[in-house]
Amino acid sequence: MKKDQKHQPVSITNRKAWHEYHIDETYETGIVLTGTEVKSIREHKASIQEAYCKLENGEVVILGMHISPYEQGNRSNVDPIRPRKLLLHKTEINKIDRKLKEKGYTLIPLKLYFNRGYAKLNIGLARGKKLYDKRETITQRDIDRERRREESGRN
Repeated sequence: MKKDQKHQPVSITNRKAWHEYHIDETYETGIVLTGTEVKSIREHKASIQEAYCKLENGEVVILGMHISPYEQGNRSNVDPIRPRKLLLHKTEINKIDRKLKEKGYTLIPLKLYFNRGYAKLNIGLARGKKLYDKRETITQRDIDRERRREESGRN
């Protein structure tokens, strides 16, 4: 690990999610991890790009999240893509469950970070975008970029 990287805050984002989905609601959740998984995340060796969440037996679980095995960990390393339990209040789980039963809603991870030493995961209730919505988003981003460029040119 590089010296500079040690003091950088850990923030692993799923940028593709904002392009592929309309995010309606977000929740901050805790996540159940082992010690070596926490150390790997602190070294920025995790990915939530292909991950998704689902409800199983009244609990929210994240599937497909990849956390690379810790280099100094020996037999305490676990499967890199094992399902991991997310920690939410019962009322939040019930609210998410009602929304997921509606057509078109899914639960996706948005950002993995540390808050006061604890690993946190932002998840979002999302609806998939249609192709024309994606084009509209790209067009709006280009318009905003041009406007900022013109404003900075005037100053």
